[in-house]
Amino acid sequence: MADLKVHNLKKSFDGNDIIKGIDLDIRDREFVVFVGPSGCGKSTLLRLIAGLEEVSSGRIELDGRDITDVSPAKRDLAMVFQTYALYPHMTVRKNMSFALDLAGADKQEVARKIEAAARTLELEPLLERKPRQLSGGQRQRVAIGRAIVRNPKVFLFDEPLSNLDAALRVQMRLELSRLHQELQATMIYVTHDQVEAMTLADKVVVLNGGRIEQVGSPMELYHNPANLFVAGFLGTPKMGFLKGRISQVDATGCEVELDAGCRLYLPRSGPSLAVGDVVTLGIRPEHLNRSTDGNCQLEVKADVSERLGSDTYCHVITQANEPLTMRIRGDFTPRYGESLKLTLDAAHCHLFDGDGLAVGQSLQQAA
Repeated sequence: MADLKVHNLKKSFDGNDIIKGIDLDIRDREFVVFVGPSGCGKSTLLRLIAGLEEVSSGRIELDGRDITDVSPAKRDLAMVFQTYALYPHMTVRKNMSFALDLAGADKQEVARKIEAAARTLELEPLLERKPRQLSGGQRQRVAIGRAIVRNPKVFLFDEPLSNLDAALRVQMRLELSRLHQELQATMIYVTHDQVEAMTLADKVVVLNGGRIEQVGSPMELYHNPANLFVAGFLGTPKMGFLKGRISQVDATGCEVELDAGCRLYLPRSGPSLAVGDVVTLGIRPEHLNRSTDGNCQLEVKADVSERLGSDTYCHVITQANEPLTMRIRGDFTPRYGESLKLTLDAAHCHLFDGDGLAVGQSLQQAA
């Protein structure tokens, strides 16, 4: 078992609160990703769990054992850093075995663990090479292998793919997902890249300003963001936002009058809304479409477009000067400045109140 619990964890540097009272449960075998913008506290939180930073207050438990003040070497955790931190004068084999050799582990057992880790990571032909003879992806696999041979209860990853090129990051994401399935281990992964969060995680923890904004599965957070921050952070391209006011409310939903010059009826359940309330409507690129039958809800002007082959991301500007992104088929690219008529999929629109909190739930989502 490898259940990790964090209770009201706080961390301050020189009187500045960096981690502001975090509570979090991580269950055995989960792949948990901490994601958020630079400076949100995700790496600091990971370092507190690893024991590399001293906790200001709060408690960290591993399988019911308080490890808050336990030294990093005795926490039964293994960390993989953004930089590979390999010993340049040692072979791959020696880099992987070094910690176990220092601990006086049985040589035959060490050899067995290295061979097993090398097979898992496809490093067997590289065991006698030095780090300078390896590619960036191979070096990162060696760093992961060094963690595997320790057989820790929890693996900690601090932005391990940031130094790799785009193609290699995709490959390593697949390898990490496969590794998690094969090892059946508890993993905590820090990244600022929400694509990594969406593709790797069983559970995503969105952090902002030292606090947790929302915790849930990737698709939970994608389809039901708790607030404007989560809605705008998760998703590529990100969700578009339109300002407006509630113009009508009835038993089955509400009508929103948008500053962009149209009205939209939303099948919205949840707490009652009052006419005149200031709201923000959120719409993802895949739920914004060109009008082909004259049923126009929103008039916009085309800005620049990004052609990706199968898809085109068409950036547009509303009459209220609000930017939106529309995901359309790859063979369509509007002219810069061209007027377009769009429809919004009301069943997939999100609504946020004046404080940026999600309002209710669409009736389709509730079903």
